[in-house]
Order: sequence, then C-alpha cells, then structure tokens
Amino acid sequence: MKYLLHVGSGPKNPDKIPGPYKGDGWREIRLDLNPDTRPDIVGDIRNMPEVESARFDAVYSSHNLEHLYPHEVPLALAEFHRVLMPGGHALVTCPDIQTIAAFIAKGNLLDPIYSSPAGPIAPLDILYGHRPSLERGNLFMAHHTAFTSQTLAQAMSAVGFVDIRVQRRGAPYFDLWAQGFRTPATEA
Repeated sequence: MKYLLHVGSGPKNPDKIPGPYKGDGWREIRLDLNPDTRPDIVGDIRNMPEVESARFDAVYSSHNLEHLYPHEVPLALAEFHRVLMPGGHALVTCPDIQTIAAFIAKGNLLDPIYSSPAGPIAPLDILYGHRPSLERGNLFMAHHTAFTSQTLAQAMSAVGFVDIRVQRRGAPYFDLWAQGFRTPATEA
C-alpha cells in the first residue's frame, strides 16, 4: 500500500485525486486547515508537526501555494519534502501567472477566461483570489503570491527537491503542474 498526503484537500472528493493516485494501491490521507471539511488531519501546510517525517510516498497539493505569502512558500515546500519517504515525490499545481499576465497585457482583467465549479474565473480572480468567495468572507481564498514555471521549480529546488519537472496546462485552467522527488528517482 502506498500513501498519499493530500494537503489542502477540502471536503472528501475522489474526483480531486489525479489518476495515478487512484485505485487499490493507494490510500489518501487528507490534511486541511478547515475542520469543517472533515479531514483526516487538521493542520496547516506551513507547519505539519502532526505528520510523521518520511511517512508518505507522495504529497499532492492543488491550488494551495498561491494562498501563502511569498516568505511562507518555502515553509510549506520544506514540510512536503520532510514528510516524503526517500524516493517519494510531490505533485504541486497552481495558477500559471505568466499565461494569465498575457491576458492582462491584452487588456482583459475582468472578462471570464474559463468557468470553474465555483463559477466564472477572470484574470483578476487568479491574481488576487476568487472575488465571490472573498466577498462571502472566505478570506482563505485570497491569493498572496504567484508562480511561473521557472519560479516554481526554483522554490522546490531550494528546499531539496530534485528531478523537478514543470509543465503548463493550458485552457481551460491555465495551471502549472510540478513534480519533484525527495531523492533522485534513480537512487530510490
């Protein structure tokens, strides 16, 4: 059995898990800051003392890092690295600010560029957080930093991840997907 730590998981939803982590060979352990989401572990990705070191085969983080301040990103990534066993990997996804900047450079700040389960998303929502969620008082949805493929790879490398690969996923979501290993895959 392999173990996946799904950080910032929100409510349980098997559809949120990428295909490689689905199935009988994997067990998802959910960590979230919000106890209302009923995670397995209530915790903060910047400091996870409740999670044992070198315990997980994989860490999955979807749209969490952009909610941190720039100085907090290394804390979270170092925690992802710490809880991975040798040969384990982190899969991180977040908005691709370089692609979004192209929309803004063309003058589109407010027109929706895609529709999400939360509703229409404009470049302004990607820069600062989903405006309707923020308006409802969900300030955890505010964005405090952003990444290009280069800066995300640099941030992961700075805390010890190796064999880092970053890919862009275009429309409709405009995401970066980065994978990095605790130790080189060839050494594990």
